Amino acid sequence: MHDVGGGRDADNVNMTKSGARRLPGQLGWLWLTALVIALDQITKHMVVARFDLFERLEVLPFFNLTLAYNTGAAFSFLAEAGGWQRWFFTLVALGASALILVWLARLRDERLQGAGLALILAGALGNLYDRIVLGHVVDFLDFHWAGWHFPAFNLADTAITIGAGLIILDMIVGGRGRHER
Repeated sequence: MHDVGGGRDADNVNMTKSGARRLPGQLGWLWLTALVIALDQITKHMVVARFDLFERLEVLPFFNLTLAYNTGAAFSFLAEAGGWQRWFFTLVALGASALILVWLARLRDERLQGAGLALILAGALGNLYDRIVLGHVVDFLDFHWAGWHFPAFNLADTAITIGAGLIILDMIVGGRGRHER
């Protein structure tokens, strides 16, 4: 039964109290996506302009800035696959981004989950840009200890990791509160 007078269906109009239109669900988090993409691309361009490939600058005893190119996925997975992986990972990123946008639009009060999805979307799109335009992803954050180096990564990768962490946290903490209502 539909309430023509403006009950629950009025939420679908997405109007604020001031009468301004509001994005559906948690799409309001797209400002965070745009900010992270901008920061990711700015930092990548700065490193590419300053460093030669594999050049390192020690920042801390356990952290370097270095320029590395990754033609694969996380941890250089499929980096030596011969070129097809560029388009495969492009399609994966486009599909994941579309799903994330739909997921964000359907969320209601799940702000933590919305922020997490916005960060994952930013990371996917930041690396997607590199993959399409450059043919590889620019990585430059190099953490190491006792001669062992964690694979280099970038701000987009960091956003994906933090976003996934927020979604897991929401599942543990936030989900409990939603089920108690």
